[in-house]
Amino acid sequence: MIININTVYLATEGEGVHIGTPQIFIRFQGCNIGCVNCDSKETWDFSSNGVELEELIAQVEALASSNTLPIRRVSITGGDPLHPQNTPGLLALVKVLKSMGYYINIEAAGTRVVDEVFELVDYISFDYKTPSTEVRTSKKVLAGFISKYEGKSQIKSVILDKKDFDYTYD
Repeated sequence: MIININTVYLATEGEGVHIGTPQIFIRFQGCNIGCVNCDSKETWDFSSNGVELEELIAQVEALASSNTLPIRRVSITGGDPLHPQNTPGLLALVKVLKSMGYYINIEAAGTRVVDEVFELVDYISFDYKTPSTEVRTSKKVLAGFISKYEGKSQIKSVILDKKDFDYTYD
């Protein structure tokens, strides 16, 4: 199976409740959400050479064993790994990583809930889009997410200014 991947790298989580935790990041290619303040606009294009699932797992395993202590945490981000075009590859990837004993965090854009994925992963970091992104998070989607995945999730926002802060606070 070919999966649209932008990059795979080892880094320390820089946000949320897992801040400071070494993880292997798998950044998917392809996103049509269009946040104006996106920090990875190079992932927006859906055209990609793609990576075979087996090759991707080999990259993860190589990074996992390259550290003094083995890394057993993977953070899946994007682009938009939950875009319908990416979901089949994402599901296959998550199933293999879980069978290998990895802890999986997914960074979700806050625009869709994909129960089949969310029920498999260990943790979900869900965005609440603020006015500076020029994208809206549906409050109905957010409320449903909170009630269904409380205890294995966090809500995060990019706060650029007081308008974003007040919007999020309200």
